[in-house]
Amino acid sequence: MNNVSKNKNTIEVSTMPEYQEPVSERFTEKVRLIRFRMKQERFRFVDEIRLVPRWLVISVVILFVLAEVIAVTINWTGVANDGQPWPTEYTQIEGALVMAGIVAGIAIPIACVLFLIGYVNSDAKRRGMHSTLWTLLVIVLLPAYLATGFIIYFLVREPLPYNCPQCGSTVSARFNYCPECKHNLRPACPRCRRGVRDGDHYCPHCGHELAGATSAEQVGLQKN
Repeated sequence: MNNVSKNKNTIEVSTMPEYQEPVSERFTEKVRLIRFRMKQERFRFVDEIRLVPRWLVISVVILFVLAEVIAVTINWTGVANDGQPWPTEYTQIEGALVMAGIVAGIAIPIACVLFLIGYVNSDAKRRGMHSTLWTLLVIVLLPAYLATGFIIYFLVREPLPYNCPQCGSTVSARFNYCPECKHNLRPACPRCRRGVRDGDHYCPHCGHELAGATSAEQVGLQKN
């Protein structure tokens, strides 16, 4: 009987399910991985500026020129000031320069806001986010909360898609496996099951040696 009970206990122990990582830990690890991938992004100001739609830039420039011409013309002719240019103590040329400066001071902040809206729309598209929803969000929050919508967007936006290290296809930063070649995009330590980075030789959480660590160095050695 004792042998039977021991065998039963042995069977029960061997068939116990593996330890499941809590949902909170998995979520934290996912956030950590996304933040890590965001830190790997390299931005060039010139490339980011190019995301602003060209039609928007052209439209803003045309409207700015029209506003300058109309304001200077009205001030020059004195239509709005009983036939006298404004300010009256200045000459027509000086008054025209003052009016042009006022129009520019008002137009430049408005143009920057419009460019930011266009940037959010284009940037959300390339990150696989709902561009229309985010564009409407920043527009709706703009009158009452000014830049709050833009701040929220830049804080929660998705990391940029990147190329799968095995097949080169574009994958989302939230993917665990490449949909084209099934390559593991989120390698984990076999002991503690927490995420590790490509190229790690030891787990940063438990110190376990990662025999299957992938790195450009190792790939080069294998090829040689």
